[in-house]
Amino acid sequence: MAVPKKRPSHARTFRRKRANEKRELVTVGVCPTCESPVLPHHACPACGHYKGKEVKRVLEKEKDKKASKK
Repeated sequence: MAVPKKRPSHARTFRRKRANEKRELVTVGVCPTCESPVLPHHACPACGHYKGKEVKRVLEKEKDKKASKK
């Protein structure tokens, strides 16, 4: 049976293990209300909508509300 003469280096081992590993690209959708890029299953960071409903308030809207109260 063949026996290696020297231990493989960390770099060589890592390169061999990662040779067939493919990184997947992140799928990015479009928000139906404001048409900004959104990750799937996440609320829109620009307008705060998810599945057609507002689920979180965005700082700009809160600033506008405070300015209108004064």
